[in-house]
Amino acid sequence: MAEPILKVDGLVKHFPLTQGIVFKRRIGAVQAVDGISFELHKGETLGIVGESGCGKSTVAKVLMNLERATAGQVHYKGQDITGLTGKALKAVRRNIQLVFQDPYTSLNPRMTVGDIVGEPFEIHPEVAPKGNRRKAVQDLLDVVGLNPEYINRYPHQFSGGQRQRIGIARGLALKPEIIICDEPVSALDVSVQAQVINLLDQLQSEFDLSYVFIAHDLSIVRHISDRVGVMYLGKMVEIGTEEQIYEHPTHPYTQALLSAVPVPDPTGREDRHRIILSGELPSPANPPSGCRFRTRCWKAQPRCGEEEPLLANPEGMAGEALHHSACHFAAEREHV
Repeated sequence: MAEPILKVDGLVKHFPLTQGIVFKRRIGAVQAVDGISFELHKGETLGIVGESGCGKSTVAKVLMNLERATAGQVHYKGQDITGLTGKALKAVRRNIQLVFQDPYTSLNPRMTVGDIVGEPFEIHPEVAPKGNRRKAVQDLLDVVGLNPEYINRYPHQFSGGQRQRIGIARGLALKPEIIICDEPVSALDVSVQAQVINLLDQLQSEFDLSYVFIAHDLSIVRHISDRVGVMYLGKMVEIGTEEQIYEHPTHPYTQALLSAVPVPDPTGREDRHRIILSGELPSPANPPSGCRFRTRCWKAQPRCGEEEPLLANPEGMAGEALHHSACHFAAEREHV
């Protein structure tokens, strides 16, 4: 297989907890992301799923260097970009862009659409000379399905789906190789979600893009992703192809998530065995020892509290179901 375009190795992001006003002292840390690793290949979509608070959005910010990593490395085309600053970081960010979650707060209400989409050209003037910028912005609006004549309108004059298209156009402006989509459709209506997902799929083919697609909706992630990583409390607990994760999940947390996905067929709904997780999601400031999922897991044994499971191929698995799972007792469910 070709060298990955993006490689994440042992990425850690802890936010310090302090006490005191004048003399602050550190009393702990919120372990938002704690040692995750994955690869993204050219032209591929890697979906990252998990419940709210598991660290998905923090991963997106650290990949863009909007938040500095506490430890670990992010390699773009073999180059470690974790500690870059200044011009070196600016050059990398031209090739890695971000589409934000909220289309209402990610656009400056005081700027016109033309100024918003054209702002990347001000930061990277080599991409589009000044005389050609208006035409470049109109072309981008046309590519994402908006009327090029809307260039002088303001964000409040657009619907949520149209605003997200503006955000996508801004992300495309510098012709990046990687786009990180941080829950880009979670604030949209279901019908509009489908339109935006289809647009992203179309743009990927047209511009040869690679996506890191972050979401909590498993159905959407399955539709767009080639591979899927499942996060829980700052850890990657399972990663594999779309078929491996959805048809042959081996981690108990992944199985619980999939059992909660609504089924449109009433007859199929009757035959399902729903997994109800007990207990509350632990605090990332004080995660459980060993396996972080053990406090809610029906398979938990004493070993789970003493030894942290590695993200590796589970023993005894074979064939297509073989993929990485961070569980001492990883196995497919007997009943679905």
